Formats: sequence, structure tokens, C-alpha cells
Amino acid sequence: MCAQKKKEIKKLGIRSVTVTDIQGNKSITDSKTIYDSKGQILEEINYNKQGTLKSSIKYKYNKEGDVIEESEYNENNALKEKRTLKYNVLGEKIEEITSDVNNKQIKKVIYSYDMKGLKSEKKIYDANNQLISTKKYLYTYKLSKTESD
Repeated sequence: MCAQKKKEIKKLGIRSVTVTDIQGNKSITDSKTIYDSKGQILEEINYNKQGTLKSSIKYKYNKEGDVIEESEYNENNALKEKRTLKYNVLGEKIEEITSDVNNKQIKKVIYSYDMKGLKSEKKIYDANNQLISTKKYLYTYKLSKTESD
């Protein structure tokens, strides 16, 4: 993704950013990012070293501005895989399902959060919904001045 912030993209009315790789007298398009009027990324296009299409990702958003779908396409502009994302009422991502071109699940990730809204667990499931890994997040905190006295 581009280094520009969504607010700057929207404020300046930027519709796309193209990155060009210049080596000597040769100029090749490296990537292009296309934005909507809200400054959200609609599509990211990547090119290979010859300047031809390598892959692209198209995004869809909910009304809160969260990505709810990412569709990845190959060099022939054919759908490669799709990620569908779900959020809880607090806007925290709780599920991400990766599907193949036939809409068959490849992988599913479930996220859990603690009372402070920090990610506490990430569970990864395979195509058959079998749990293959769990990551737990443990946070340590700096003591406040009153606690350290």
C-alpha cells in the first residue's frame, strides 16, 4: 500500500499513484494504486520486471470504511483467490476467510480480543475447518508513576 495517508489522499483528490522504476534510459511501471473519493484503495496493480501485469488486488468496503473483501487476480486478470473479512460491532476484525476461484474455503482465521480491544488470540483453520494453529498474544505494561513508588 502507498505511504500516503487516507486523509491526504482524500484531501488532495488523488485518484491513483503510479510507481515507475527507472534504470538508465529504461522506464518500467512497477505498480499502480487506484483510490476512491474517500481515499480508500480500490485496486492495487503490480507489474513484473518487464512491465507487464503480474497481479492485482481489488477491495470492497463496508459503510464504516473497513475492508470486507479482497479479490486477488493473476497475470491473466483471472481471479486467483478471494478474502472475505468480518468485523464485530467495535470494528475489530474477527474473521478472515480465504477462498479459491470456486468459492471453496482454503483457509479461515478467527481473531479474539481482550477487554481493552487488544488482539488476544488468532486461530487458523485449513480448508476442512480443522484447527491448524493458535497464536496467543500476551501484553506487558509499563508501570505508571504511582504504581512504581
